[in-house]
Amino acid sequence: MTATVEPTAIDGAFLFTPAVYADTRGLFTSPYQDPAFAEALDRPLFPVRDVSHNRSARGVLRGIHYTATPPGRAKYVYCPYGEVLDFLVDLRVGSPTFGRWSATELTGDNSRALYIPVGVGHAFLSLRDDSVVVYLMSEGYVPANELAVSPLDPAIGLPVPDGIEIRQSERDAVAPTLAQARDRGLLNDYTLCRNVEAKLWR
Repeated sequence: MTATVEPTAIDGAFLFTPAVYADTRGLFTSPYQDPAFAEALDRPLFPVRDVSHNRSARGVLRGIHYTATPPGRAKYVYCPYGEVLDFLVDLRVGSPTFGRWSATELTGDNSRALYIPVGVGHAFLSLRDDSVVVYLMSEGYVPANELAVSPLDPAIGLPVPDGIEIRQSERDAVAPTLAQARDRGLLNDYTLCRNVEAKLWR
């Protein structure tokens, strides 16, 4: 198997595009390949503590979600079925890319995957019914540590397509804007996030 690795617009976040072998039977691919990841980040994937997935109808907008740091949590995500427009947003105060976003189409056909560093926010919009997103995570899900920023904050300016009826959870619909989250001290510090991330491999 082979994969190409590209940095995203977010400091420390990477996009992985594996080879996809398709024929009349279907396809075979490998969304995570240790050699490609290790070459890009100078280390293998973090020890995986939790694997989760969700299934979303067309128009479901999840996020922007992130984890309080500490404890912090890194993620590796991909879409094995369906189609989503995936967003990363740098929420780390002091980061050289703070406030910047990156958008990537993840589908069951392209098998692309994203490495999301500690402190970086994640969101996606489902473009097709029954889209599935898989998460490999460095820490388990603890509701008390989970935070959110509004994906519709005009100051962030995510390119949410027109013509799709957006559906959100109640939590996401009332999430603060980026400015409100910063004023309330809810955002994480860039240096602290990087230090926590480095310790994942120890």
